[in-house]
Amino acid sequence: MTSQTRPETTSASPMDKNAIIDLAIRFGFLALLVGMVLFFSFASRGFASPQSAVFILQSVAITGILALGVTATLVVGGFDLSIGSVATTAMMAASYVMVVMEQSALVAVIVCLVIGAVVGVINGWLIVYMRVPDLLATLGMMFLLIGLQRIPTEGRSIATGMSLPDGTTAQGTFSEAFLALGRHRFDLIIPNFIPVSVVVLIVLAVLIWFFLEYTRFGRMMYAVGSNAQAARLAGAPVRAYKIWAYVISGVFASIGGILLAARLGRGDIASGNNLLLDSVAAALIGFAVLGAAKPNAFGTAMGALFVGILLQGLTMMNAPYYTQDFIKGFVLVIALVFTFALSQRGKQ
Repeated sequence: MTSQTRPETTSASPMDKNAIIDLAIRFGFLALLVGMVLFFSFASRGFASPQSAVFILQSVAITGILALGVTATLVVGGFDLSIGSVATTAMMAASYVMVVMEQSALVAVIVCLVIGAVVGVINGWLIVYMRVPDLLATLGMMFLLIGLQRIPTEGRSIATGMSLPDGTTAQGTFSEAFLALGRHRFDLIIPNFIPVSVVVLIVLAVLIWFFLEYTRFGRMMYAVGSNAQAARLAGAPVRAYKIWAYVISGVFASIGGILLAARLGRGDIASGNNLLLDSVAAALIGFAVLGAAKPNAFGTAMGALFVGILLQGLTMMNAPYYTQDFIKGFVLVIALVFTFALSQRGKQ
């Protein structure tokens, strides 16, 4: 009598497959980020230098701040397409206040913050009370601001000594304190390594992360975005939460515009062309960080870092400028498909 032995199974068990999928969801993006850094370090001489790191951090700062504002609207189930135009409007307003109106840096900063808050209130009012879809409302605001910011100077950039439409010459200047917001760097191991704008990004990212994750207001914003009807039945003021989300987005965008004006030292009407696309990409890529599959501040900050590293690496490899948006979009699509496809598969 021969004993029958069971053949050994070589296929992985469902539990093992789920564990692998879970690891891929959680750490796949971070592995991709590390791999991209290593690739550019070997493929482009000078990418791993301190100077390159400073350029990346500077580009990440403004993009990240705007992306954090987008994240706030995504949390409540909305979307803000006006952030890029709010940032450029704030940049032009700060320049106009100091150069043309000859006011102080403090006045310029206050004016910019008020502009961001007012735009946020208007966006929220259109969406919540007028029931205009968020994409249409913020798209209309985007075009409105693009036109509005060019009217005072008849489409010209703002700089000291410029000729004004009435024939006079602008006498105002950017104060040193204001310019320091965009140009000063702190010492961290390497002298003049950390730009002020990066410190501002870190502070805002920590604040919005704590606000969304550990305060009742932030958790209710997530509840509104998840199921607005259920939140309303539970007694939450859904309209107020949505409007506040757009106010946060507007204020963050205006902060980004202030830092951009401080870095450039002028109001350049063409300098914010890519702010919207890069910020939206950073916010959406944040969904893939640590398998969050939802808008979150940490993921958004990592998404901004990813976009900054990608663009800096492509630039240093002399990639044609007209291919950069294609590559950025391709990476964004892959990151989102990878995240949500695996997330759905892991739930099965």
